Parts: sequence; C-alpha cells; structure tokens
Amino acid sequence: MKRAAIAPILLGALLVAGWAVSAGPGTILLPTPAQVVVRLVESLADLDFWGYVGVTVLEALGGVVLGVAVALPLAVLIHWSAWVSAAVNPFLGATQAIPAIALAPLLVLWIGYGLVPVILLCALIVFFPILISAVVGLRHVDAAVVDAGRMDGATSWQLLVHIELPMALPSILGGLRNGVSLAVTGAIVGEMVMGGNGLGTVLTVQRGNVDTAGMIATIVVLAAIASAAYAVVLYAERTSRIVNSLRPNRSESS
Repeated sequence: MKRAAIAPILLGALLVAGWAVSAGPGTILLPTPAQVVVRLVESLADLDFWGYVGVTVLEALGGVVLGVAVALPLAVLIHWSAWVSAAVNPFLGATQAIPAIALAPLLVLWIGYGLVPVILLCALIVFFPILISAVVGLRHVDAAVVDAGRMDGATSWQLLVHIELPMALPSILGGLRNGVSLAVTGAIVGEMVMGGNGLGTVLTVQRGNVDTAGMIATIVVLAAIASAAYAVVLYAERTSRIVNSLRPNRSESS
C-alpha cells in the first residue's frame, strides 16, 4: 500500500486506541468506541433515522444548487465587466467577515422556520467559496487560447461556454469541494437554530437526553455524508484537470 493510504489508517488507529484508553467503562461524557458502534448500528437499522438523513442531504444539496446558481453568473459578470468587478470586490471582503450562522435568526424573522430558511443558510455558506474560486479560475484562463478563439470569430458567449468555463472548471470545482462540506455543517446548525426534521434535530434530542454515544454516532454519519460529497467533487475536479491537460497548449493554439 502507498504511504498516502497507510498514514491515515495508522493515525485513525492511534486515535481510536487513545479514545478507548481514555473512555472509562461507566463514563457518560465519553463513551467507548464499542458503545458508539452499537448506537451507530442501531441508528442505521432504524428506517426513521434514514428519513432524517434524507432531509439533511436535501437541505445541503438544495443550498449547494442555489449557491452555484447565484455565484456562477455573478462570477461571469465580474469577469466580463471591470465596473462590476470594481463595485463588487470591496463588498465581498466585508460580507465574508460576517458569519453566515449569525444570519440564521434574521432568516427566521424574514421567512420562518423549516426547510426553506435552512436551504438559504446553506446557500449563503456555499456562495462565497464558489464565487471566489470561479472568479480566480476565469481570470487565469490561458489568454493565448482565448485570443485564438477570438481570431476564429468566436463571440464572448462562445468563448465562455467552450473555452473559459471548461478551463476554469478545476478551480470552480475546488471551491465547490469546500462548499459541499460547509453545506452539511450549515444544514445542521440551521436545523438547531431554525428547526427542521434532519440530523440537526436528532442531535438536539440526543443532547437533551445526554446520549453522548448517540451524538457521536450521528456525527460519524454526518462526517460520512460530507466525505462522500467531497470525494465525488474531488473526482470530478481531477477528471476536469486531466481533460484540460489534453487540450492544445499555447503554441498549438497560436
């Protein structure tokens, strides 16, 4: 096995071993790994639990789709227009300084409780990483390739669709890779603040019951969801980089 595969396995084994040693047999605050595994198996065997998982995934996915739908067009406008870029850039830095979680009480007042405000909160969290990565990716597209396209008579729209966006895709997916993980976090925090029927609600109930083994088991499920989404986007990002590497280089374009 390669070092990249062995190293995390060894670290994980050491962490679990340290956890097992630290957890006493009757400890409430820190259950043993075996107790967490038992609660995890019980949760996964419960059909109602999968309903909570589905709601959380829906909230996170809805936030990602909405965030991308707003961020990409704005990134294109910033890329195309120096005026839009000059107008928006100062506000981007200021708005990133505002914790998106702090907006949750406002969303409750404006929209109410439930699914929609949680999706909006996830979208706000996802929006900025995707916007910034898309702008950076579009600005770093090979100018020689773009100029060659213009010389062939391509319009700005054609350049965007066939050259700029495909070449900026690895950067965009890099922002999305971080965004999908943040969206899961946003869904959980949003449910805890604004209510819902997902895993955030499960964690709230488990916290009230001092069910630490159940809480850790639920967190493990959340980590698995975020890791799976991260891995899917990472695979797409690596594939897009391979495809871009097969494109004609600068000399061939000219």
